[in-house]
Amino acid sequence: MFEKLNLLIPIGNFIRNKSIQNFLFLAIIQSSNILISIISVPLLIQSIGLDQFGLVNLGLSVMVLVNVLIVFGYNLSAPKEIAIYRDDKLILSQIISKILFAKILLGSISILLILLAILIFNAFSDYKVIVIFSTLIIVSEVFNVVWFFQGMEKMKLVSIANIFSKLLFLMGIVLFISSPEQSHWVNFLMGLFGAIINLSLIVYIHSVLGVKFIYPGVLIIWGSIKENILLFLSSLSSYLSTNFGLVILSFFEGPDSLGMYSLAEKVVLVLRLFPALIIQAIYPNASRLFKNDQNHFFRFLKRVYLKVLLLGAFISIGTYFSANMIIEVLSRTGNLDESVNYLRILSPMPFLACLNIGNITLLLVADLKELLFRASWIMCLYTLIICTYLTGLMGGVGLCIGIISTEIVVFIICLFLLYRHKKDLLYGFYL
Repeated sequence: MFEKLNLLIPIGNFIRNKSIQNFLFLAIIQSSNILISIISVPLLIQSIGLDQFGLVNLGLSVMVLVNVLIVFGYNLSAPKEIAIYRDDKLILSQIISKILFAKILLGSISILLILLAILIFNAFSDYKVIVIFSTLIIVSEVFNVVWFFQGMEKMKLVSIANIFSKLLFLMGIVLFISSPEQSHWVNFLMGLFGAIINLSLIVYIHSVLGVKFIYPGVLIIWGSIKENILLFLSSLSSYLSTNFGLVILSFFEGPDSLGMYSLAEKVVLVLRLFPALIIQAIYPNASRLFKNDQNHFFRFLKRVYLKVLLLGAFISIGTYFSANMIIEVLSRTGNLDESVNYLRILSPMPFLACLNIGNITLLLVADLKELLFRASWIMCLYTLIICTYLTGLMGGVGLCIGIISTEIVVFIICLFLLYRHKKDLLYGFYL
């Protein structure tokens, strides 16, 4: 019976497809992140309170911003390098070594600057203890090697490791976090378990895969950083555009409002991972297709794009109509109408973010770093200006409207830049 079914539906071939495997295991990683995030929110709100929950998320936002510096665009450039040279152990050793040493350098500088800012300028005065304990998240990101397994198209192990890390974090919350005075341990536990798992993966790469770690020298490290500067600036601007809302709101509202907004934002940012997940999953295969057969590449990308748009629309519509239930489940309490309103305004974001998947993939596979840089920073400046203005005018509602408008504007910007500089790519994909 199963043999007949397999003739009708070639499940084995489907599963063996490397892009599908990449997507499935990246989906497992993000799904575990979503699940643990959903479970941890009510636990944290009940144990540390809504105001401390807002401050913990504010501290986490600072760390994620710093992590953009640590990643430095390697999440975009490294998988492509690894995919091309994955059969050459010597070149693989050189690639992973230069990236890890560059991230160690960037991480050390980042932690030092944060501590100096707190000690000298009294930065993060309302939550500086939370920020200090959160710096372990930076250490975790320094040793994050998901990009290596993505390029090797061997995501099974790293997906299992990620789930294990998140389960340890959840267990830590249950066992050790029980009062508002312990709120500074939340992000510390996240960073601690992440660092342990990431270091274990590095040991696996060396001992099982036979990849050596060699100090590449200052010039090679510096050269690697210089090569990625445009990708880093693009990633930084993208982060500021989509994740800096909580920081902007902190200038205008108190901890209670921050907690209300943070609850809705957490849901939307998790859902917004969907388009980023798609790009990461198809990127190695798309790069090879673009290099070898552009007609095949355009057909491949169109198929993915249409399916993703339909799924993105379904996610957005579902989020809008179930907003009240989502907030109630996460908070385990009623009377959070403000959070429900924020979530409904932000609900179109997953679909709008999916609109730009085709454009971003075109820019990445064609190595158009300069165009990506321009698009990202035009979007960033627009976001900071419009969100700050609307937040000052309308509070959290204005911030939500500004963030939604950003997704539309960046899609138009990317279309315009591709039309001006790479019409053949634009026509090849859309026509």
